[in-house]
Amino acid sequence: MMNRSIAAFAVVLLLQACSKAPEPTAPAVQTAPATIAWVKPEGANIEPIFAQAKAAGKPVFLYWGAVWCPPCNQIKATVFNRQDFIERSKLFVPVYLDGDTPGAQKLGAQFKVRGYPTMILFRPDGTELTRLPGEVDAASYMQVLSLGLASGSSVKESLALALGSGGAALTPDVWRQLAFYSWEQDEAQLVAPKELAATLHKLAQACPAAQRATASRLALKAMVAFALDKKPLPDATAALTRVTEILGDAPQARENFDVLVNYSAEMVPVLTKAGSAQRSTLLMAWNAALDKFAADTSLSKGDRLTAVSAKLVLAKLELAKGSAPKLDAALLAQVRDAAATADKTTSNTYERQAVIPSAADLLSEAGLFDESDTLLKAELPKAVSPYYHMLVLAANARERGDKTASLDWTQRAWSASVGPATRLQWGTGYVNRLIELTPQDAARIEKAAYGVLAELEPVPETFYERNRRGLQKMGARLLAWNSSGQRAKVLKRLTAQLNSVCAKLPPQDEARTACAGVFKGGIS
Repeated sequence: MMNRSIAAFAVVLLLQACSKAPEPTAPAVQTAPATIAWVKPEGANIEPIFAQAKAAGKPVFLYWGAVWCPPCNQIKATVFNRQDFIERSKLFVPVYLDGDTPGAQKLGAQFKVRGYPTMILFRPDGTELTRLPGEVDAASYMQVLSLGLASGSSVKESLALALGSGGAALTPDVWRQLAFYSWEQDEAQLVAPKELAATLHKLAQACPAAQRATASRLALKAMVAFALDKKPLPDATAALTRVTEILGDAPQARENFDVLVNYSAEMVPVLTKAGSAQRSTLLMAWNAALDKFAADTSLSKGDRLTAVSAKLVLAKLELAKGSAPKLDAALLAQVRDAAATADKTTSNTYERQAVIPSAADLLSEAGLFDESDTLLKAELPKAVSPYYHMLVLAANARERGDKTASLDWTQRAWSASVGPATRLQWGTGYVNRLIELTPQDAARIEKAAYGVLAELEPVPETFYERNRRGLQKMGARLLAWNSSGQRAKVLKRLTAQLNSVCAKLPPQDEARTACAGVFKGGIS
């Protein structure tokens, strides 16, 4: 998913009532609201669903998300509740895969998905067609979904042609599908991570001249990939010219708002030198585009908040690392107004799960921690998943230097969290935070780690995907915490506890290896 965001959405539909029949004796007739006929796998077995799709001759739409995830709630509140999406869902088998359901993490590993939300379109036979970009606006999302459903080839097949001798024969729609593929969530399905930047650059150059807008998006994606890899751009002068052109063209900028908003901090430094006249000119154009996004009511409230957040990022770009933000009054006023407007105008419960943390984070980024806290605390009683908001409160306390409050909010978040995968993620995060902030409190750290391990279910599905990564990260932190051997007894007790879980797993299953590897190289 995107580099700044964490990333789960829910559907709220309006009831539609039929009018009464003209005869007074006829009863009123109520129609049921249109809904998406979501199919949920039983455990880690998804084969019956693909068999159903094959029999019906329909593709499969897989949604992988979580109840607490703000971007997922954004998708549910702005895409999945659209009438055109609901109607379109009749053309495919819609599969809902929540990360906390039994077998979900194993299926996540099978389909190579990491971040929430991830959305994939498959052929009935299970061949992956494309990965859909959850970061674009709802209208663009629907266009990309339509391209995927209408396409006769997969993105993988199109990519091979585009990079070979068949690129000129590809239709504009196929090129557009390549440009709007969710490259950030590819997980090496099409391209190895180390080859992504060069591949996107080649695509941008191979895209026909008549498709300037599509080529521009591919070029932007390439620039981001080079920046994230900390590699110089192949032609920085041409890249700067291209970006300046996009920023100055309102329709082009709007189509690429997701890239311009989410990756400004990465792109500006590779395009211009700090303190240069080019940097000043670029920042002026970028901020002008961001102001347009922030005022664009065709974008969701969450997207408009991220536009203001990007302005903060750019304002702090020239500051020395670690220095306090020096923001002008106009920008601070814009931040406060954006957060207050989002709070007042967002009534959809699930959309608020995305919007309120974004608004609170915006205030925090501006150094307005008390105002951020006030917004979050007011939301806790009515939030879909308040334990997510508690983590933002914990982060605010940490920024203030209040270790006690930060750990208290992190512990409360873990205690309030729901679902095995979520509880594992929140629990390991709490242990990691304890090691970071109070490494001397061995008793508290052991108690927390014991609590996490005690909740592990000795079934293979527990040790896949996000669960496995969370445990491995916690294990690495604990081993580093014991680097000089001073906490060897604690590690021995925790290792013994984990070994009792690992022993119950099937001997030949890779989950057993993953389980045993949590404290690998540590205490024997």
